[in-house]
Amino acid sequence: MKKERREIKKLLVANRGEIAIRVFRAASEMDIRTVAIYTFEDRYSLHRYKADEAYQIGEEYDPLKPYLDIFKIIKIAKDNGVDAIHPGYGFLSENDEFADACEAVGLIWIGPKGSVMRSLGDKILAKQIAASAGVPIVIASPGAIENEKDLKAEAKRIGYPVMVKAATGGGGRGMRIVREEKDIVNAFNEASGEALTAFGNPAVFVEKYIDNPKHIEVQIIGDLYGNMVHLFERDCSVQRRHQKVVEVAPATTLRDETKRKLYRYALDICGELNYQNAGTVEFLVDAYENIFFIEVNTRIQVEHTITEVITGIDIVKVQILIATGMDLFDEEIGILSQEHVRYRGVAIQCRITTEDPSENFKPDYGRLVAYRSASGFGIRLDAGNAYAGAKISPFFDSMLVKVTASGNNMAAASDRLHRALREFRIRGVKSNISFLLNLLKDEEFRSGKTTVNYIKERIDLTSKKPKWRDRGTKLLSYLSEVIVNGNPDVRKLDTEITFEKAKVPEDTHLEYQNGTKQLLTALGPEKFAVWLKNEKQIHFTDTTFRDAHQSLLATRVRTYDLLNVAESYAKKHGHELFSMEVWGGATFDVSMRFLKECPWKRLEKLREAIPNTLL
Repeated sequence: MKKERREIKKLLVANRGEIAIRVFRAASEMDIRTVAIYTFEDRYSLHRYKADEAYQIGEEYDPLKPYLDIFKIIKIAKDNGVDAIHPGYGFLSENDEFADACEAVGLIWIGPKGSVMRSLGDKILAKQIAASAGVPIVIASPGAIENEKDLKAEAKRIGYPVMVKAATGGGGRGMRIVREEKDIVNAFNEASGEALTAFGNPAVFVEKYIDNPKHIEVQIIGDLYGNMVHLFERDCSVQRRHQKVVEVAPATTLRDETKRKLYRYALDICGELNYQNAGTVEFLVDAYENIFFIEVNTRIQVEHTITEVITGIDIVKVQILIATGMDLFDEEIGILSQEHVRYRGVAIQCRITTEDPSENFKPDYGRLVAYRSASGFGIRLDAGNAYAGAKISPFFDSMLVKVTASGNNMAAASDRLHRALREFRIRGVKSNISFLLNLLKDEEFRSGKTTVNYIKERIDLTSKKPKWRDRGTKLLSYLSEVIVNGNPDVRKLDTEITFEKAKVPEDTHLEYQNGTKQLLTALGPEKFAVWLKNEKQIHFTDTTFRDAHQSLLATRVRTYDLLNVAESYAKKHGHELFSMEVWGGATFDVSMRFLKECPWKRLEKLREAIPNTLL
């Protein structure tokens, strides 16, 4: 193939958060102008401000789906002189239609070709490719399951336990473990529905479930000319609900012979399709170190950082250079050959998330009251939207920051990562730091013997909590409370504040007309309720007198001010209303804390001024 170079002057990242920022940084080092897209919900997210240019996509009411809108993303790119698109991970990163659409309009797609993504993105077809390359696979249904009869037949043929699994996508979505036939239909429906929501494709298949293996993946990079190398393996066995939590590079307990097989299998699978750009080949390895192919992720991985740390190779930068047409073994990339690729030490990555480990990792949302990062020798941080004042949205992934630590061995890296996690201060939302601290001191983890069931079997990792006192935030909260509301321990003069008689409008000569208050008195509660249920017309409640002490003017609306208009309002409009809302929790804050008034007397005076309407 003739070697041609294409220039990238401006690059758009069709993603958000941490991975968008990661790609921007690589591009900036290459003097490439960067472009971000963001939804209205994401308008304060850091990735918007880390780019040279940023454009909103979608409407105010749509926080997530615009990131999946191929047409609009490409339109933004073409309208703003973009040369290339990097998809990051998640969202459209493994969407072959997106890759094809970019190439069709002359945009450089930073990833494998759409045809390769179609072949490997379909897990069923990927297994067939692996088998033809001589790679051992997990026994599975020959294609997508379409009905209940075939579902039960395939599960019985394969033998329980089985995994019902989405045919496309990743990230642990659309996957269910089934150990008995009575659960297979429900698992099928759940996995199919989740796959449709997450990936737009409800297709699922069934494969044999390997009990308690290690999850090992191999990083692959190939160029446009058939050159390909591996960047060694990552141990991603520490998972929860099929989603990776902590990753280690390299795998510290596998035999060298097993590792060599993994590298060969990964290269053979990708070689079948002349794979281009970065990709990850995933395997299960059982207790006897038998290897089973799972899938190929045709994108950058969340955990690519640990491979970068141990090899010194900037995978994202290599992705961009390969997409321009550079030879993988060019001196600018620095790989030169497979033999030149070396690794040193051990790297561990963990993901700090806004989840509560003591509540089964329930996601937490809100505003970050305080945020302090770690730093120091051997620590790398890849943050998305983590800063004091940041809003943690329920619409997006709960990850705040990825922390990567390196050391000469597993113990050194674990200790360094433990130290870094202790430096973090995250206030306002729950985090999983306590769980990670327990894990990093656990001997099973430090020995490298963890399997995919490690977290599920170790409840003690979530039950032990550090004795954090959060003194700084508590002190600041107390000081702000005293500054605004006064010291609660200082006695105040118990005096009644009096006002002049309210100057009421001239139309108070009008008589009160009977309203719902008189009707309630006449009918009694039960008959009044019957009357209301039989009413066809719309009845209105006026909330003005309540909103008066919940508005921006909350501390200034006095009883005196309300009484200035109450009588006139009641005489002219009270009989037309069903009720008036004059009560709320803010009544106490406003009356007692700020105005030094009695809230009960406020209500008594309002009742006197408004005798004809329910309050």
